[in-house]
Amino acid sequence: MQTEDIIDLLKQKANPAYLAGMLRFGVDNSHALGVKLPDLRKLAKTIKKDHALAQELWDSGIHEARIMASLIDDPDLVTGEQIDSWTKDFYSWDLCDQVCGNLFDRTPFAIDKAIAFSAREEEYVKRAGFVLMAEYAIHNKKAPNGSFIPFFAIMEREAWDNRNFVKKAVNWALRQIGKRNDFLRLEAIATSRRMLLQNHKSAKWIGNNALAELLNKQ
Repeated sequence: MQTEDIIDLLKQKANPAYLAGMLRFGVDNSHALGVKLPDLRKLAKTIKKDHALAQELWDSGIHEARIMASLIDDPDLVTGEQIDSWTKDFYSWDLCDQVCGNLFDRTPFAIDKAIAFSAREEEYVKRAGFVLMAEYAIHNKKAPNGSFIPFFAIMEREAWDNRNFVKKAVNWALRQIGKRNDFLRLEAIATSRRMLLQNHKSAKWIGNNALAELLNKQ
């Protein structure tokens, strides 16, 4: 299947009402067609993994084509440079989350990029750092506890950032890592409690929200 064929199929599945509704969820729809995610995933299952095709879809600039690219790309062929390039193009939280969770967290670069992006200023690049932490915790079942320990200090360090898409990603990462096992839950609880001591509204929100879930699991 060629890039043009996929884009034509996406246009056929476009839903004007869904396109308009994307704005209610804080999604920038200026580059979108209005295709629902389940339809994207269903179509992606009919396409073999294709690294070159994924890059062409990404280069189209179409919102849904870029999500499709993350679904069909081969993580074994993804380079660190590609991750940097695609992340630089993020302009909405859903594109960030889908690409990180469908593709980037499955590459050998996931941990290094999570750490690097978490210190960046750009909102969606920084969000990507913490989304990678959360998605890595979800999908890499065999990852050792040691892989996640460095993330706690980073989450604590960046808890001051009150931007909505950043603080929610920090909170997500903290909760998701804490849910892996008892050891990491205790580390997440301790981190959350230290956040409550910070003189930042966002840090207190992250800490309280995480504790509400993590303490409930004890």
